[in-house]
Amino acid sequence: MTNLDVITIGRSSVDLYGAQVGGRLEDMASFNKYIGGSPTNMATGTARLGLKSGLITRVGDEHMGRFIREELARHGVDTRGVVTDPERLTALVLLGIRDQEQFPLIFYRENCADMALCEEDIDPNFIASSKAVVVTGTHLSHPQTEAAVLKALKLARESGGRTALDIDYRPNLWGLSGHGDGENRFIASDKVTEKLQSTLDLFDLIVGTEEEFHIAGGTTDTVEALRNVRKVSRATLVCKRGPMGASAFEGDIPDSLDDGISGPGFPIEVFNVLGAGDGFMSGLLKGWISGEDWVTSLTYANACGAFAVSRHGCTPSYPSWEELQFFLKRGVKTKALRKDPDLEQIHWSTNRRFTHGGDWSTMRVFAFDHRIQIEQMADDAGVTHEHIGFFKNLCLDAALSVANGEPGYGILCDSRLGREALYRAAGTGLWIGHPVEWPASRPLELEPEIGPDFGGLSEWPSEHVVKVLCFYHPDDPEDLKAEQEGVLSRLFAACRRNRLEMLLEVIPSKVGAVDDDTTANIIRRMYEIGIFPDWWKLEPMTSTEAWSKACAAISENDPYTRGIVVLGLDAPENKLAASLAEAARFNLVKGFAVGRTIFADAARKWLAGEITNEEAVADMSARYQRLCQIWDEARATARRDEAREKTA
Repeated sequence: MTNLDVITIGRSSVDLYGAQVGGRLEDMASFNKYIGGSPTNMATGTARLGLKSGLITRVGDEHMGRFIREELARHGVDTRGVVTDPERLTALVLLGIRDQEQFPLIFYRENCADMALCEEDIDPNFIASSKAVVVTGTHLSHPQTEAAVLKALKLARESGGRTALDIDYRPNLWGLSGHGDGENRFIASDKVTEKLQSTLDLFDLIVGTEEEFHIAGGTTDTVEALRNVRKVSRATLVCKRGPMGASAFEGDIPDSLDDGISGPGFPIEVFNVLGAGDGFMSGLLKGWISGEDWVTSLTYANACGAFAVSRHGCTPSYPSWEELQFFLKRGVKTKALRKDPDLEQIHWSTNRRFTHGGDWSTMRVFAFDHRIQIEQMADDAGVTHEHIGFFKNLCLDAALSVANGEPGYGILCDSRLGREALYRAAGTGLWIGHPVEWPASRPLELEPEIGPDFGGLSEWPSEHVVKVLCFYHPDDPEDLKAEQEGVLSRLFAACRRNRLEMLLEVIPSKVGAVDDDTTANIIRRMYEIGIFPDWWKLEPMTSTEAWSKACAAISENDPYTRGIVVLGLDAPENKLAASLAEAARFNLVKGFAVGRTIFADAARKWLAGEITNEEAVADMSARYQRLCQIWDEARATARRDEAREKTA
């Protein structure tokens, strides 16, 4: 019985993409790290479009291999076919964008892990679990990898699955040119043509550019090349034609490529062609495997290719299913798609669940990012501020103890007083919020480490969520509002530039009178000026009307928001419990981010030397655990009430 839609087989690498655009690869100063390799790109690209995909490849037993595994898992790609090679390194590729026509790249693939793929790595049960198997040409270039591919194809056909080939011709990966020639897409070779033609009868679908069909067909006359392929294969042939779209041929090849089946093209600005073919293939596979006709499948493919050529990177540029549908319905508004704010917002918000992994449908966050408050406690206790960093490590110990490796737990911790705890939290599975505001500043100022140009964010781990607290009120003087909005707008832009999620905390009650409309009005104003926080952190409102209006303001402007967490404001536990019970009635509220209710008593006693480290951790753990139980019970009660109302 099948449970996957598609399995791809072959290359898997880490792409180090030059961050600077318009210069030589020799002059690149920094690089962005993405997963790469055509089969890996296609596995993730199809997963983004809603297919259940799997990958068969090898990765090294090192950091880059683990990176690939983790990224695949975040995308929902089945990794049962990913073998860890104890002897070889994961492949690397260095790439750059020189201009619209030059995209230099260097393959670091000497004895790499994925080229050690062998027949023993092909599990018949895994192959039988999929509706289709897709291979790429590179793995036909070596006898061992070719044997693995042929075994997979044979098993797929025996189990009733469909098969597809992306020719994916890279001459230097066939040993036809040197390391510095990675950009070259075509060198004629009778040997390569012969090898490809020996397998073409095994496929139901064959896809390639005109140059790739030239190598498969043994001639640079595209129509003649397609006819040569047709002589040995009855597969549907899809020829990619760059800005002219693509043509599909189910039967005999006509005299003109224009007479093939085609889908609409999309007039966009070409920014980066690297990975465009894998994006195209992802869209094509979505249509093909879902049973769409060729016009629809080619429409998906052309649109996905358009996204790819307009953005930086390969996999990061591919659309989600929601994004693709929005684009096909609305059309092109800005030819440089990466500069279309509506499209980019949907791209970010519907794909971030892949790049910032974790199930955050429930948020139980222990907030100990407080600075002024704990500094005052230290002063009152007569101890130096150096004690604060140690205490924040105890807070982290309490958070980890309660979380016990389960999802849905997190921390808020600063890097000025809690740097060591922040470092320790990396990779623990906790959601990590990291504040940037200078405590109690109004107008809003940021911590000095962020820098006047917000460049400090470039040093942050990608798993950190930028948390900013702003004391903002709709009735503030216009000059104050303008200054604070300016800082928030620049911070939001910096977060997106550095691929960091943003949590916006607003507390109007500290600076003015509030009613049921206050928070909702603030939320609408933030969206109006182009700020789309991934998370909102809101005061514990006790009015149903206030919560209803706040949630409506978010949903109307950003249907893909992560959600809301409720802050504590040092409220006693019983009062906070009442607030959480009200908030739990709204599905947009995911949980809480509370601090002093959990740590204040322990902090004062520990700083004064009245309790031990162990006693402090035990006290905070107990309070944090009770708060988690209060939230979980409140949410469960709200859902039971909702279910009863629906059945009444």
